[in-house]
Amino acid sequence: MDFNDTPEEAKFRAELRRWLIDNLPDDWTTRPPGGYRWDEHEARTWSKKLYDAGYVGLTWPKEYGGGGAPHTLQGIFLEETGRIAAPSHIGGIGLGMAGPTIIAWGSEDQKKRYLAPLLSGEQVWCQGFSEPGSGSDMGAAKTRAVLDGDEWVVNGQKVWSSWAHIADWCILVVRTDPDAEKHRGLSFLLVDMHSPGVEVRPLRQITGDPEFNEVFFTDVRVPRESMLGQPGEGWNVAMTTLLHERGTLGFALTAGLEQALTRLVQFAKLPGPDGSRPADDPVVRDQIAQLYIDLQGLRFTNYRSLTALQKTGVPGPEGSMAKLHWSEANQRLTSLAQSLNGLAAQLDGEGGVWDGFWVYQQLRSRGNTIEAGTSEILRNIIAERVVGLPKSR
Repeated sequence: MDFNDTPEEAKFRAELRRWLIDNLPDDWTTRPPGGYRWDEHEARTWSKKLYDAGYVGLTWPKEYGGGGAPHTLQGIFLEETGRIAAPSHIGGIGLGMAGPTIIAWGSEDQKKRYLAPLLSGEQVWCQGFSEPGSGSDMGAAKTRAVLDGDEWVVNGQKVWSSWAHIADWCILVVRTDPDAEKHRGLSFLLVDMHSPGVEVRPLRQITGDPEFNEVFFTDVRVPRESMLGQPGEGWNVAMTTLLHERGTLGFALTAGLEQALTRLVQFAKLPGPDGSRPADDPVVRDQIAQLYIDLQGLRFTNYRSLTALQKTGVPGPEGSMAKLHWSEANQRLTSLAQSLNGLAAQLDGEGGVWDGFWVYQQLRSRGNTIEAGTSEILRNIIAERVVGLPKSR
């Protein structure tokens, strides 16, 4: 592979860098690492800016509001925004999961109805896959949908639904045939989160943020035409969702890891009370060097995945490798940063180094190996679908 930008890619990268400089919040470059906490109003404003500038849905078909651009430009966008820790689009689940699934499985009416407001950030989406007691085993879903005339009546519970507390729509896996094999009895619905009978209960994490949620469905009535695919095709539709979730995620994760490593190096160069710096310790330098090697390994793995994506147009299972490697590397990085914090590692917020930045990052990293597929599940996917080992069951 030629790792240099083509003239078109170099032009796009340069224009994007200039646009980011001109449009980021005025105080973005001067905020301390611990000074940023997610703000819904700021996220919506930023998302609209990205959309108006044509940076949302870069690779989506033009007839649905996308840019029709090659996947390499999407990779560049994720690299450049990640390196400077730019705000994310408020509709991350919609852009990375719901939207591509609707494009692949939806009717023309569904595409015209849902995709444009998703791109602009006007409507936010969440995911309803995991359930209490079933974890990553989506085939064990028990949330039921029963057809009543022209409506599906949904009853059940989902958990770990990111951003459900601000979501307008949900991609929901339900069981429509309780007598079929567990993977064959599933269907895939698009559910209005403002429907009567939908209750969202935020789950406050160890960081203090209510990012995840429980969602309860009690006699929620969903129009029959809100199903993607046919009854019983829910497993196949959901597999499309999960492939896209991890397919292009690697570039964003790599850029985020690079940005975190840059901050770690900056942190290691700060003198302590006795004037010494962690960076003066050869053991610390070795640990940072190993993290740099991890970063480069992740970067080139993503390039190989991008090559496959360009050839087929569909993300492959290799995306599971990027997510697995990043999640564990990020935990090692934040753990090292906390060890360099010394006694200050116990201080969060005011009084902590960088207002407790590394405390927050280390606590948040604990979820990395669980969300978007646990490390155990991802290892099984890699073993079976990438390496070609026999199934364990």
